Amino acid sequence: MKLFRFLFSKLFVYQLLIALLVVFIIVFAALSWLDSTTNHDQRIEVPDLSKLSLEVVEEELKAYGLRYVVIDSSNYNPDYPIYSVIEQNPKPGKNVKENRKIYLTLNPSGYAKIEIPEIEGRTKRQVIPTLKSIGFEIGEITYKPNLAKDAVIGLRHNGKAVKAGERLPKTSVIDLVLGDGSRNYNSEE
Repeated sequence: MKLFRFLFSKLFVYQLLIALLVVFIIVFAALSWLDSTTNHDQRIEVPDLSKLSLEVVEEELKAYGLRYVVIDSSNYNPDYPIYSVIEQNPKPGKNVKENRKIYLTLNPSGYAKIEIPEIEGRTKRQVIPTLKSIGFEIGEITYKPNLAKDAVIGLRHNGKAVKAGERLPKTSVIDLVLGDGSRNYNSEE
């Protein structure tokens, strides 16, 4: 009975109204502060930065009030200028807020260098798909006298002999030197 009397007393109702007023003022102040600091309803459309150099990108993004971060270099793409933007995140046309970072992926200066695998002694049928799958191109195929028919006995690039472990740019043309199966293994060339 005392509890009900207290809940309906003037003192309790007065304190409850003060508490609700304080909570309302705190919530209103917090929402107003968030609205002003988060730039609510501000939208900047991200420009298309593809094929632009970093100098041009920097000027372009400064004009929009945006920043950039280079996150990586991609695989070389001959359709894009060297050190130009290949990809960006967020994508062009998306809306962002002021001072947002745009993450960029750049086109490197050339193809990555790939190590030549150990393929001497393997057959032409094994070697051609292996070299193509890692990014090389097959050039001229020549035959030399050797016991093993269609076995790789040497590799050449631009007329020079290359060996396993050497590194060549991706898409390099590798010429194969194969055995013709006509000579005995122990005989002299």
